[in-house]
Amino acid sequence: MTGRKYLLRSLAIGVAAIALGGCISPVATASGRYTAPIGGSPVISNETPYSAALRCLGHYTANRPLRIAVGQIADYTGKIESDNSGRKLTQGAALMAMSALSKAGVPLVERFDTSVAEMELKYANNKLIGDDQPQAPGDFRKIMAGSIPGSNYYLVGGITELNFNIRSEGANADGGGTATSGVKGTLGGSMYVMNVGLDLRLVDTNTLEVVDVISYQKQIIGRQISVGVFDFLGQTFFDASVGESALEPIQLAVRSVIERAVLEMTSRLYHAPQTACTANLGTNDDPLSDANDRRPMPEPAAAKPNTTAMNEEKYNDTSRQEPYRWYGASDAGADTGLRGQLQ
Repeated sequence: MTGRKYLLRSLAIGVAAIALGGCISPVATASGRYTAPIGGSPVISNETPYSAALRCLGHYTANRPLRIAVGQIADYTGKIESDNSGRKLTQGAALMAMSALSKAGVPLVERFDTSVAEMELKYANNKLIGDDQPQAPGDFRKIMAGSIPGSNYYLVGGITELNFNIRSEGANADGGGTATSGVKGTLGGSMYVMNVGLDLRLVDTNTLEVVDVISYQKQIIGRQISVGVFDFLGQTFFDASVGESALEPIQLAVRSVIERAVLEMTSRLYHAPQTACTANLGTNDDPLSDANDRRPMPEPAAAKPNTTAMNEEKYNDTSRQEPYRWYGASDAGADTGLRGQLQ
């Protein structure tokens, strides 16, 4: 009987706590909800460290009307969640590339999802769509030859790497008094690193020449910290623990790699000066650079007043940091042909 009394009391306290803390009503309120949702974070721009540099390129892309289409940028890693709930990486890399090109002010033409346009064309071909301003009954939309602008280049590629636990480190400690009633505590922490990789290529639409290829990867870090205390207080015991874990957003890392690649491709395609928007790429000022992936260039001559040392990305020659002139036949402002192979 005593046990049942304590059980009922515990259940009553638990139900009261849930009712007061959750503020859930079994009957919908006048607003049409059972409860008010938590949160309230405002909507903000989805930015990466390279977004500002992309917008800076708008001054150069506005002067050369080169239209770019984005094709399939698929997830080729094949990694799925352990519970089969979906893919580990975003399937919207192509949409991220479109957003990156839009930030740079690049004219885009739709080639990724043309289902609506194809249906509209089918309806118009069957004279089922009325004219925007019908002058007489029976007017229909005309199909005009050459009304759809073509692309000069298109961007394709894929997410090719997702490597888990490249390296991990951890430490745990337990301590306390030797007596049975002594205070005991635990402390632990761990860090691990993974990475994502991307391969993109820019293709001349008319000649199908691959005018640029970029392969980038970005490491992602995660951490976990926990602290616990265990102690006897007279006839009762006390056990408490707190912890914190964090993982750099994987999908944001994918967006950052895409924007970094689009930034470099666009700056060369539009002949943007190196000192304009991409001067910090591959240097100490690169927002996501790593000192171990850079090698210094020779110091400038003493006669030059500006002695700021320029750095160059490892495995890249100077042509990857400067505008190159090798484009496809559709670019009237440059010579025809592929850029020379990187050394």
